[in-house]
Amino acid sequence: MSKPSTAPRDAAPADTAAQSLLNDYLRMLRAERNRSAYTIRNYANDLRPYFAFLTEEAHTDLLVADRHTVRAYIADLMEASMAPASIGRKVSTLRSFYRYLRQIERVNVNPCDGMRGPKRPRRLPGFLTEEEVTALVTAPEPDKPQGLRNRALLELLYAAGVRVSEVFNLNTSDLELSPIGGSLRVRGKGNKQRMVIIGKPAADALRRYLRGGRPRLAKGAEEALFLNRDGERLSVRAVQTIVHKYALACGLDKRAHPHLLRHTFATHMLDGGADLRVVQELMGHVSANTTQIYLHVTEARQRQVYDGAWDAMADNYQAIMKKRNKARRRREAEEEGDAGQ
Repeated sequence: MSKPSTAPRDAAPADTAAQSLLNDYLRMLRAERNRSAYTIRNYANDLRPYFAFLTEEAHTDLLVADRHTVRAYIADLMEASMAPASIGRKVSTLRSFYRYLRQIERVNVNPCDGMRGPKRPRRLPGFLTEEEVTALVTAPEPDKPQGLRNRALLELLYAAGVRVSEVFNLNTSDLELSPIGGSLRVRGKGNKQRMVIIGKPAADALRRYLRGGRPRLAKGAEEALFLNRDGERLSVRAVQTIVHKYALACGLDKRAHPHLLRHTFATHMLDGGADLRVVQELMGHVSANTTQIYLHVTEARQRQVYDGAWDAMADNYQAIMKKRNKARRRREAEEEGDAGQ
């Protein structure tokens, strides 16, 4: 294995021509594309290590570098154990920079076209068990307006699998309740609307909130379904705080957030045998590929249960064999004793 490079990657580029082109590029981002100071700083920080690599390792010029040079740079970053996500961001920045150089006719070819960083490892979403969900949604105080609201909010996040931004946009007119459940008109990404079905526990919690909680919080003509103590629409930040508060109260060691309940909804639906396309529609995913990651979660759970069952069977088998061997040795000892008499 080659030795990782020790080049000072954060140093300013020695090539003043490259630095001049970088300055022009950053000015263009600021003036024409209205990029923030934070974004521009990140672009500069991503490009300067590449300039240093060209000077100190590749011994070539920015305008001469080809695909082999860029690939060597990526390999250098990987040998330095940089995270795949960080490498991918640097490659994306390089691609944008070389696109700019093509536009101003300083290079003929973008060496980064079609190039991607290393594949990121698949991270399976976390989820709560049924026992943990029950503890969480039943934690709010049932005798206070905020408690009734929080119980209804938590029940809805789990029962409908809605995003926190979608909860923020809900109005009372979006909700229809029946004795056996209810439905919800949700405005998702791109202002697309979809209908979501909710079960009886969530419907009952919402009915209690609308009857005994919301009227005591309302102070005007606010249409929002969930209100704060001032009678205004409950903010996204407030929803996040509520979930975190009751998760801590339940002693959940997971990093609790509203999206965790969305993950849990999808996982439990698929565990229960729901069709992937149905879950996709309920969650408002454009592509089934997005929903499909939850199949990996359920498969991981099944593997865990399977392995646990086999471990238990193995332990039981060993215990039985140990007991049988002990009985066999006892019989053999008794037989030897009878023979000696």
